[in-house]
Amino acid sequence: MGAYAVRVVASEADLAVCFAVRTEVFVVEQSVPESIEYDAYDAGAVHVLAVDAEGAPLGTGRLLYGPSALGETGSADVGSLGRLAVRRSARGLGVGVALVRAIEAEAARLGLAAVDLGAQTQALGFYERLGYVAYGPEFQDAGIPHRAMRRPLP
Repeated sequence: MGAYAVRVVASEADLAVCFAVRTEVFVVEQSVPESIEYDAYDAGAVHVLAVDAEGAPLGTGRLLYGPSALGETGSADVGSLGRLAVRRSARGLGVGVALVRAIEAEAARLGLAAVDLGAQTQALGFYERLGYVAYGPEFQDAGIPHRAMRRPLP
């Protein structure tokens, strides 16, 4: 596998591809119920998509921002990275890192000061290598253990 590109989703067709990747990774691979994988926040989120040189999808993620997206505990200057999914065939190639960095770049462009996320505990090391720091107790999301993490943006 060679080069790949990450772009901000700007079409319904790209969004459908993002959803297909999420279905493959979360619903099929990790047995997350489809009824909780998709939510009302998808409509207002910034989605990113990684594709290979032929345009085949490799991974996706989303950024939520603003008080309405983050609920009453959210801060207007902190974004929430979520739904980061990389297809099994593309893992270990740097696609996840590129997706995270693209989401952070979009958060910085929007004037946000930091990015929060809920990391599956098996992925803590991945996010720590990218500058995220875990805080708070472990919690369950879709039956999978998670920890909250945050990275201030430069």
